[in-house]
Amino acid sequence: MLSKVRSHPYFLTPQSSNPSYPLLIFLPGMDETGKDLMYIQTAGLEAAFDVRCFVIPPDNLTTWDEMTEELVTLTQIELEKEPRRHVRPGSPTEVAYRETSLVYLCAESFGGCLALKVLEKFPQLFTNIILINSASSFHRVPWLNLGSLLFPYTPQLFYKISSFLSLPFLANLSRVSPVASQALLKSTSFAPKKTANQRLSLMKEFDIDENKLSQITQPVLLIASKNDRLLPSEAEAQSLSNIFPNSQIITLPNSGHACLVQNDVNLYQILLSANFIVT
Repeated sequence: MLSKVRSHPYFLTPQSSNPSYPLLIFLPGMDETGKDLMYIQTAGLEAAFDVRCFVIPPDNLTTWDEMTEELVTLTQIELEKEPRRHVRPGSPTEVAYRETSLVYLCAESFGGCLALKVLEKFPQLFTNIILINSASSFHRVPWLNLGSLLFPYTPQLFYKISSFLSLPFLANLSRVSPVASQALLKSTSFAPKKTANQRLSLMKEFDIDENKLSQITQPVLLIASKNDRLLPSEAEAQSLSNIFPNSQIITLPNSGHACLVQNDVNLYQILLSANFIVT
């Protein structure tokens, strides 16, 4: 696939930076070329992490390999800025008690595919991995594959309308606040059609080397929405758990695909319940 790049990906810091905490890199879904949704999805994580969100500008039409290299470069720059010491979240004295190289990789949907590509090439860069409704199951959904082939022929007006029509497939709207609903709609309608087409093409051609991924021994947390109407996320979590030797699955019983925008879903609380935050 030919690349056409005018802007480069960058890290957004949704809260004040705190290098005393482990670095957490958040890779959002394919529609999140807007930024409002990232603030909602990562809310609360600042209690234990120094969060960076990977933003891919709409005019960045790179390949998987190029995105992988850009993400790794940005991560390494963050790690080289200053030595990081780990502090127990909530500690009254905020005294660092040991040096650390803890780096969390947290990815949702389209970001899950990018995370898997990164892990193939740089298996030791991240110490803890979180995959949420990974879109690596895209090829298992016939209507999505057919839609990706027909998408280039979709009229521009229908593309704009489809952003609104897709919301019930993305989230359980009865559990989403008006502010989050607006952010979700803005996110899905923000990307130009050619950008959405390129992201769909990436999804269609996506593949992974299971043998390489099976060598990863770091803890992997797989979060899956039971009511995902877009992708078979439960089945994909089980499939990925068969690849990663040190994995656990958490199923969200009342959540849609974009689970992190729901009022009753808080990623920080999920990580606490799974004992996935190193203290």
